[in-house]
Amino acid sequence: MNPDALRGHMDALLLSVLEEKPLHGYAIIEALQERSGGALSVPTGTVYPALRRLERIGHLSSEWATVGGRRRRTYRLTDSGRKQLQGERSAWREFSTVIGSVLRAEPADASRAVS
Repeated sequence: MNPDALRGHMDALLLSVLEEKPLHGYAIIEALQERSGGALSVPTGTVYPALRRLERIGHLSSEWATVGGRRRRTYRLTDSGRKQLQGERSAWREFSTVIGSVLRAEPADASRAVS
């Protein structure tokens, strides 16, 4: 998948993956790949800065945990993050509806057509 297609959607993807349960960074990357059927292969250099930014603005919290004998930072969705995710989903539905209308090349409402 073209990495440019993800631009502007990374926050929603990360928040969505963390909705079910807390995960460490590498597990988040694996979840994105799994949930996308292998279409998303997001580099760590993209994910970790986004996670830190989402934590700074209060949508995520984190704590250190030992996973498989290794210390890893585990990220958890906050109430603010859940609210943001709802907004992201709503915006995505609106965006995909509008873009879908344009790509179908059919007028959205024939009664509004201008002659």
